Amino acid sequence: MGAMSVRTESTVPHRAGFACFVGRPNAGKSTLTNALVGTKVAITSNRPQTTRHTVRGIVHRPDAQLVLVDTPGLHKPRTLLGERLNDVVRTTWSEVDVIGFCLPADQKIGPGDRYIASELADIKKTPKVAIVTKTDLVDSKTLAAQLLAIDQLGKELGIEWTEIIPVSAVGDKQVSLLADLLVPLLPESPALYPEGDLTDEPEQVMVAELIREAALEGVRDELPHSIAVVVEEMLPRDDRPADKPLLDIHANVYIERPSQKGIIIGPKGKRLKEVGTKSRKHIEALLGTPVFLDLHVKVAKDWQRDPKQLRKLGF
Repeated sequence: MGAMSVRTESTVPHRAGFACFVGRPNAGKSTLTNALVGTKVAITSNRPQTTRHTVRGIVHRPDAQLVLVDTPGLHKPRTLLGERLNDVVRTTWSEVDVIGFCLPADQKIGPGDRYIASELADIKKTPKVAIVTKTDLVDSKTLAAQLLAIDQLGKELGIEWTEIIPVSAVGDKQVSLLADLLVPLLPESPALYPEGDLTDEPEQVMVAELIREAALEGVRDELPHSIAVVVEEMLPRDDRPADKPLLDIHANVYIERPSQKGIIIGPKGKRLKEVGTKSRKHIEALLGTPVFLDLHVKVAKDWQRDPKQLRKLGF
């Protein structure tokens, strides 16, 4: 038949695909995402369940593009919202090209880790990488023990770890090595997003997340679930000169019960003012423009259990 065409130049094929990091709350998933992408994209918080939207960070490299999908934490569902989140998680896991299971170096493997690992064992096709985070917090002996324990966990549950990788996102140690190891697991493909993109989340959703993060900060004892933020509008202010733009952002912070209103607003409105100041700084950094932030607290009765409200609030 016809002659074969031979490509003489030894080009490395460009790869592109999706990865998601899983792990129990505070396992270092969002911090790792931010370290890889190099900008604050996913919100970091030491409360479980604060990342609800599939916030993606994008790592651009000459040879590859790695798109990070941040799934909400998987947990045993207690409410309709919980079940819906878990469905989202499982769907995401079966659609990505590689899953990174994050386990902190400074904590022994616990029931929460086992629960996630046993769920991961059911997702057969997707390659799984175990990532030991926060290695800067332990000595080499503790780290070695944790690496062995993870290897053992895989054997028990029938998970074949493609790699077990220690990282410290804080010290930026091995973060680029992690990217080097994830890239070969991606399919050959041209870039999926334009070079400048860091995330494909609409800006409004990211702004809402930043406000929500600031609102959660001081309310340790309240359910993190009971705060939802909806950005009603983002408009550049009309009468401003081109070199001094101002973006008006109107957002509502929804809570479930009137009794929670005082907690969010604080004495003489002090807490809400702090939430506004803090989130405004992050929003300005994200959007690169000065912002006027108008925040209102509203009660949406039992929104977590009401499908109609859930839809309205974007779930």
